[in-house]
Amino acid sequence: MLEMETEDLHALDPARIYPTYVGSNQLSPFHQCYANEQTVLRIAAGRFFAHYNGDDPTAGYWALREQAALYDVPERPVEISGSGSVRFLEQILARRVADMAIDRGRYALACTHQGGIFMDGILFRLAEDRFWFVHPDGDLDTWLLAHSHAFDVTVSDPHSRVLQLQGPKSLEIMHAASNGQIDESLKYFHSGFFHLGGQRVYVSRTGWTGELGFEIYTLGDRTDCPRLWDHLMAKGTPLGMVFSSMQSMNARRIEAGIFDSGSDFDSTMTPFEAGLGRFIDLEKDNFIGRQALKAATPGTRLYGLRCNSTTPCAGDVIFVGATPVGKVTTGAQSPYQKCGIGYVRFDSPGEWPGKTLDLMSSRAGMVSCEIVDLPFFDRDKRLPRGLPLKDELNKRNSSSRMNAGSSQRTEHLS
Repeated sequence: MLEMETEDLHALDPARIYPTYVGSNQLSPFHQCYANEQTVLRIAAGRFFAHYNGDDPTAGYWALREQAALYDVPERPVEISGSGSVRFLEQILARRVADMAIDRGRYALACTHQGGIFMDGILFRLAEDRFWFVHPDGDLDTWLLAHSHAFDVTVSDPHSRVLQLQGPKSLEIMHAASNGQIDESLKYFHSGFFHLGGQRVYVSRTGWTGELGFEIYTLGDRTDCPRLWDHLMAKGTPLGMVFSSMQSMNARRIEAGIFDSGSDFDSTMTPFEAGLGRFIDLEKDNFIGRQALKAATPGTRLYGLRCNSTTPCAGDVIFVGATPVGKVTTGAQSPYQKCGIGYVRFDSPGEWPGKTLDLMSSRAGMVSCEIVDLPFFDRDKRLPRGLPLKDELNKRNSSSRMNAGSSQRTEHLS
């Protein structure tokens, strides 16, 4: 093979690299509102987002826990509309759709014909025959189109970009930003059209953090995104709101037991193996994967882990003695619990919680870790409902803020 110097490989010029897949690589319309020379972008659902923005992830985490944080996220709504939309979605999703009220959201799974998890997301009912399925990544459009031939439905892109405003001050901020339209009557997983700074947007009381929070959906070209951003900043900054990159959100979503489709679980796992069996309605007729799920072996393979010695990383291996039994799917440092946390996907179901096992860490070598049930705390989801925690975890030492130095910034970038 002819050897060439790197500078001679003109195909490495970004201007000469073109996507060959069906999809997109869209820069956020909010990008210029926060980007700087330290910004590191990643891509999901065909959309770039700020993985790191020169910010301190620990400071962003505590803003999220104690005031509010604003995130520019890549999740993407797909619209399903038409007279056959309910029947179509009943076939696609493993959770019942027909009984949803308008302006409500519902977490739902789409399964493969073999019973694996194809995708998760939140389904919103905007009108009687109009839905948005908001998904994190993957070929949802192709999947929907491939199964839509027998239904009177239209699958389309509403060109909506999503902001998440999360944290205990988020309701106060949204109340101010909506000129009083949004208040306590907008309950958890409720949604609707509202005006923020004179612009009509779709808002849901949902999020990816386990905190009280809202998601704000733009309406394509009808939304002036920089103006919306400035409006939210003007209302939120006096209350301690900050813009934060994905790293502070990732630590909090792990604590909350929220999974990332494609990395924490994928189509090789059933909902039961992922601990998501409560979102499967086997009484429904004829949804994709039903027969396989009825015959599936019960048992959970996905659990949490705590590690006092290091921060777990995706790919780290869990051992029982000399035998590998599972792999870490994601990890982060938890400022709240003052230890490393993550998820482990075991090779087979078992009574894993409560066990102390060995973790072969790419950072620290062989260390001990504890396997735990999920979520790490707030099992009753009191925080996103605007209720205080009842247990001792609501009390923390204020000095914990100071214990996560700048060295963790580089660690979180891996």
